[in-house]
Amino acid sequence: MIPIPLVVVVLGGWCALYLADTFLMSSKSLKTSYENWLSERGLSISPFHIRWQTTIFNRLFYKWGRWKPRFLYLWFTLGMFFGIIAMFGSMILLGKTLHQTLNQMMAESPASQNERILQVVVPGVNLPISQLTYFFSAIFISGVIHEIGHGVAAVRETVRFNGFGMFIFIVYPGAFVDLLTSHLQMVSPVQQLRIFCAGVWHNFILGVIGILIIFLLPALLFPFYYTGVGALITEVVEDSPASGQRGLFVRDIVTYVQDCSVTSVEDWHTCLADISQKPQIGYCINSATLQQLHFPSRVYRRLDGSVECCSNNSLTDLCFSYTNNMQSQTYACVPARKAIQTSIECRSNLDCQKQAASSVCAVPSIENQTRLIRVKHPPEVEMLFIGYPMHLEYAVSLSSFIPRYNFLSIHFPLVIETFCKYLISLSGALAVINAVPCFALDGQWILNSFLEATLSSVILEKENRELFGFFILLAGSALLTANVVLGLWMVTAR
Repeated sequence: MIPIPLVVVVLGGWCALYLADTFLMSSKSLKTSYENWLSERGLSISPFHIRWQTTIFNRLFYKWGRWKPRFLYLWFTLGMFFGIIAMFGSMILLGKTLHQTLNQMMAESPASQNERILQVVVPGVNLPISQLTYFFSAIFISGVIHEIGHGVAAVRETVRFNGFGMFIFIVYPGAFVDLLTSHLQMVSPVQQLRIFCAGVWHNFILGVIGILIIFLLPALLFPFYYTGVGALITEVVEDSPASGQRGLFVRDIVTYVQDCSVTSVEDWHTCLADISQKPQIGYCINSATLQQLHFPSRVYRRLDGSVECCSNNSLTDLCFSYTNNMQSQTYACVPARKAIQTSIECRSNLDCQKQAASSVCAVPSIENQTRLIRVKHPPEVEMLFIGYPMHLEYAVSLSSFIPRYNFLSIHFPLVIETFCKYLISLSGALAVINAVPCFALDGQWILNSFLEATLSSVILEKENRELFGFFILLAGSALLTANVVLGLWMVTAR
């Protein structure tokens, strides 16, 4: 659910701005000076929309558009081919996404929601409030790069460039370029395609740059951070199962989860996923040690069928099951840490007898789906966790980058990595959405120019080509609208 304070702040801010604008516009004494003030600054205000346009960047755009003409020709020609492919590809992608959404709605399986290719993002619902800065920064940069592509391509094709601007719609930032329409209509359809496709092309390139930065980040940060030796704890949720005296602490380095080696954050997630899917692992414990530590207690079965043999309400004792020499199942209630702190992991008695003939494989007898997990983070004493592996995963935040010096921030690499991930996702989404042949999007003009460039010798009448394009635009608009509406319903109503 969208946080009420966020809604109040956004609506309150827009209402105050609109009321102030209405008051100044209706004032006889202030209207003229207020309109002049807005005009001088290139500002315009309407409900839930504020826009700013300027000409101060015109010289810069003309400089970029005239830099290395041959290279820019090849660059935007590549962009033209990419844009045409993206136009058809976006329709296939939206069709597949819609099919997945409809299947999910009919199957009533919320668990499969994250499997959808494209998702509607709603701040406070499926976008954490703590990551709004990443989201809005990435979407703003993606929008600016998109429009720079259009502007530079237009200058390259000798279309007059009037200005560059930015806007805020509700809470979403964006950018735009103002081109002279009459000049744009005078150039050939192929030239128009280079201009209209430049936006999605630049978004694609921006996404590729984001992927390269993530891939090369260990090398880029090598002088300051090292990787491949463990996962660094950057945050532990207070009062979570991972906190406490014997728990995990910020700046601890996790090296093992059970017998699974951890050299990065990806290893951490993989190990926990593997643990949750496999049966509980056992520990090699000497038979004499089990007898010595055993606390006599009544054995009984839980509702889920698992066996409990500890009834002393101790937070440190745990029930273990093992097969004795008589090949019968035996249960012992022993202090967990004392029993397993120096033990090796096992799956059967055979694993233990390789080390010592008197050892048995004692498996924690705990509720189904819960696990006893041993987390090693030297030089500290290993942490013992009992619960769902997913809860442990959510209780801590980690980084694969370990500072070489104490004064370096443990969060800096994570900030770069997270921002790049948002940039890749949002720039890619902006490319896909704008490539859709839909009214008022780049896809509309890409389609029109494409039809003019390819069908003018097949469909001679311009009106017939426009009618053909209109039906494609109608289908694309319906497909995009259906995805947005159903995707928004899936996110907010379910």
